[in-house]
Amino acid sequence: MAEEQFSHITRRKLAILIDGDNAQSSLLPQMLVETGKFGMVTVRRIYGDWTTPNMNSWKDVLNFYAVQPIQQFRYTIGKNATDSAMIIDAMDILHTGVVDGFCLVSSDSDYTRLATRIRESGVYVMGIGEKKTPKPFVNACDLFVYTENLVPEGTNTKRKAKKAKTVPGQKKVDVEVEAEVEKEDPEPIPLLEKAFEMSVQEDGWARLSDLGNSVYQLDPGFDPRTYGQRQLSRLINNLKDYFEMATPKADGAYYVRMKD
Repeated sequence: MAEEQFSHITRRKLAILIDGDNAQSSLLPQMLVETGKFGMVTVRRIYGDWTTPNMNSWKDVLNFYAVQPIQQFRYTIGKNATDSAMIIDAMDILHTGVVDGFCLVSSDSDYTRLATRIRESGVYVMGIGEKKTPKPFVNACDLFVYTENLVPEGTNTKRKAKKAKTVPGQKKVDVEVEAEVEKEDPEPIPLLEKAFEMSVQEDGWARLSDLGNSVYQLDPGFDPRTYGQRQLSRLINNLKDYFEMATPKADGAYYVRMKD
């Protein structure tokens, strides 16, 4: 019964490796769900110096979700030492062949070469991080998911930010203030147009699935949720001035073509 119930789930095995210094503990459930869309998460590890107070927020959720904490002491104050431990572990896992793909959770560009090396081995690699993640790391992955798209609807998006303040008779000091995190996202039209040119067939139609593959080749960080839609098909439907979507062929699949 159980085998029939889960027979539709892809059998790809994934390892999720989390840089505890560069990830949000409150989003761990969403990160596991997102990773689980692309395979079974069989290896779950998180790296950090567990003797420091800033790691306390992780401790309650790790046991619940069976994520193994890996201790890495900081050799220098203010220096992130987790990246080297995570990179070494990733290469060990890669060479054992126990997984078919990786999910690297961090916004740190130091993992760019690691993601590239994994892809060079023909192994799937996805990333999860904030929108501030440098593009080289994003583009080194097959797929990159921004944590801003994983925040449950209705959650307060305010973040702590430092702002210079002048105190009378004293020098300028940095104080923490509540600030809305705002970052304008580019319009999806130019990216979708390029993806269409890559996947269009002789009759002027592009299969929706091929269009999606082309989009992620051009920008692994593309996500319809960035533009308020949960699926690519809904995003295309919402851009009726630019694209038309239909099922014009006998295969019943959705196809897209650009409007003149």
